[in-house]
Amino acid sequence: MSDINDKALKKHAELRGKIEVNLKEPFTDPAMLSVFYTPGVAAVSDYVAKNPDKTRDYTWLNNNVAVISDGSAVLGLGDIGPYGALPVMEGKSLLFKHFAGIDAVPIVLDVHSVDEIVSAVCAIAPSFGGINLEDIAAPQCFEIEKQLKEKLPIPIFHDDQHGTAIVVLAGLINAVKVTRRTFSDLSIVVSGVGSAGVAIMKLLKTYDADVRIKAVDSQGIVSKTRSDLNDTKKLLLSDGTIDGSTSGDLATAVEGADVFIGVSLGGLVSKVMVESMNTDSIIFAMANPTPEIMPDEAKQAGAAVVATGRSDFPNQVNNAVCFPGVFRGALDNGVRDITDEHKLKAAKAIANLVENPKPDFIIPSVMDERLVPTIANVIR
Repeated sequence: MSDINDKALKKHAELRGKIEVNLKEPFTDPAMLSVFYTPGVAAVSDYVAKNPDKTRDYTWLNNNVAVISDGSAVLGLGDIGPYGALPVMEGKSLLFKHFAGIDAVPIVLDVHSVDEIVSAVCAIAPSFGGINLEDIAAPQCFEIEKQLKEKLPIPIFHDDQHGTAIVVLAGLINAVKVTRRTFSDLSIVVSGVGSAGVAIMKLLKTYDADVRIKAVDSQGIVSKTRSDLNDTKKLLLSDGTIDGSTSGDLATAVEGADVFIGVSLGGLVSKVMVESMNTDSIIFAMANPTPEIMPDEAKQAGAAVVATGRSDFPNQVNNAVCFPGVFRGALDNGVRDITDEHKLKAAKAIANLVENPKPDFIIPSVMDERLVPTIANVIR
């Protein structure tokens, strides 16, 4: 990792940022200045002020997204603040432009409460056609997204939650085919009950209500007998998303399970744990940069399909597989609310791009040019 870290530091210092603003129509004729700016622009301002529903036709709202973070949960680095978040928001903006042609603006906020973040985003929202929330810690992220979806007439998408969930579901649909299982019979263990873990469990349960899911946090299985649960975990139990009938640690949870999905910490899963799982188990070890278990170890212990969050192993579960297409569809089709139905359709569309799933090929590459148009087509 030291080599890639050195390259990243050198390249970022060389470029001094990864993105820039370009003109759609460069001009050399001074007369055009009167069209693009004063006095001509006054006519455009007057028109959209009187016809706000036409703003998308006269400004960049039809093709732009704000990528917003408060820096409270950046990658695996944790709460490192807005300056630490900025390189990641720039990177996200780069991916929006490269894969979907969407103009994305990185914005980092030096406020951290739910009310402050919601107020800040609402204040700048008229400048954007959509909002991509990123690297905001749980449980605040759930309430922030909820309030913004209620207050704003544009698509709001917390990618750490829903982008991850969509790609996990897409990969799992194909992993089930590879292992000749029935989705509704799956016994699933999810390690990590933060933003990604919660969204994954909810979407899996929405896709198939019969799947059995156990959640594990840093204190063990999330069960009805525990008295230290926050409101989010209590709701997962009360609404039936997870099975809270048993107690114990991670090793207890995975024994006999078909699927392990990790969005937690590297090195948590041992070969012995994988050996205790059902035959031909499915392992999605997505902690970055170190997975919960390395792929070779998981396979040696009997796993039939292994996915990680890394690009140097097969089956990379990466949000970039879906979020450019999701926003491309939302912007192009005037979608104001990205619903569970949209997420399910996106996951199925991604899964269907792999015509013949194999143990080392259950998810399309981020570089697959079919992804954006295919996903965009189902976000309507």
